Amino acid sequence: MSRTQAPSNGGAPPLLGIYGTGQLGRMLALAARRMGVPVLTAGDDAVGSPCGQVAEPVPDLEQFLARAEVVTTEFENVDPEVLARAACARPAASVVHTCQNRRREKAFLSDNGLPVVRHQVVEGVDASGLVAALERFGLPAVVKTAAFGYDGKGQWVCRDTADAAAVPSDRQPFVVEELVELALEVSVIVARGVDGATVTYPVIENAHRDHILDVSVAPARIPPTLAAQAESLAVRAAAALDAVGVLCVEFFVTAAGELLVNEIAPRPHNSGHLTIEAAPTSQFEQQLRTACGWPLGATAPFRPAAMANLLGDLWVDGEPDWAAALCVPGVALHRYGKADARPGRKMGHLTAVASSPAEALELVLDARRRLTQRP
Repeated sequence: MSRTQAPSNGGAPPLLGIYGTGQLGRMLALAARRMGVPVLTAGDDAVGSPCGQVAEPVPDLEQFLARAEVVTTEFENVDPEVLARAACARPAASVVHTCQNRRREKAFLSDNGLPVVRHQVVEGVDASGLVAALERFGLPAVVKTAAFGYDGKGQWVCRDTADAAAVPSDRQPFVVEELVELALEVSVIVARGVDGATVTYPVIENAHRDHILDVSVAPARIPPTLAAQAESLAVRAAAALDAVGVLCVEFFVTAAGELLVNEIAPRPHNSGHLTIEAAPTSQFEQQLRTACGWPLGATAPFRPAAMANLLGDLWVDGEPDWAAALCVPGVALHRYGKADARPGRKMGHLTAVASSPAEALELVLDARRRLTQRP
């Protein structure tokens, strides 16, 4: 049996295994429960985790692999060898292996003619060697670790050679990128089925704070030609990876109006959370459909929507005022079941739907402000 072809069991859905225990797995498991698909979640912290609260937690990885008929993942920083050992993995281990490392990912994008920022791999250097490499490459630049980077972790902006002192030399190899002048950042959620069928959601506009996604707005307020180009590039990337599942392709839009692929997440993405309320088929149901080998769901009509992340910082003065936020019309609340609210930790999100992207953004920001407005 192929590792990308789920077993046939008379039309019944397969036992789905989620390799990971966080909020993305939680929202996938909730979509699965609605559609009657049994779900396991694997990880040392599976019991009581965000995903483990709504799926069957299986701390023992060997037991998880023995039971799951098809395995998917909610995070790319996992061991691809585990996916390779699964009876069926969607996405395949090769997809995760490529996307979890910036060096491999940049090579994949360049080899397939997808536009990327000018970059160079640097390895085996001490502090003075990194300074020399940056001088040869050109400043300003961004230094990124090749592996284990997300939400701004493992990234250092170097505007001059003195900034290189902040880069720990034990985090090599590095990918050095040109610091481009940005107009904005956008993302495209794309789903690709076992048969190669592909659907995309309208382009999403993203704003970050302290390198963590703060708000997303859809559809993005960009020219239609640019939106069409972003969707086309996302489809090309998914096809080149031969991915089965949901991907998020993140783009820089330069000040000159050029699209550059920043990175690919081989899973549902924070920016796509608004599809739960705004689209006929959410990104999580789409991931479920691809894992089960079912037809892809509709992505349009698409209601204008905005999403605002809720970080642990909101708890600094006590429990947020949930009722106050929910007084705002068109707003939905999602909490991730995390007990420990730490600064910078994603605890949940708010989504607002409205008649225009601008109105949705105004509503969701108003709702978030109300969470901490004390009498």
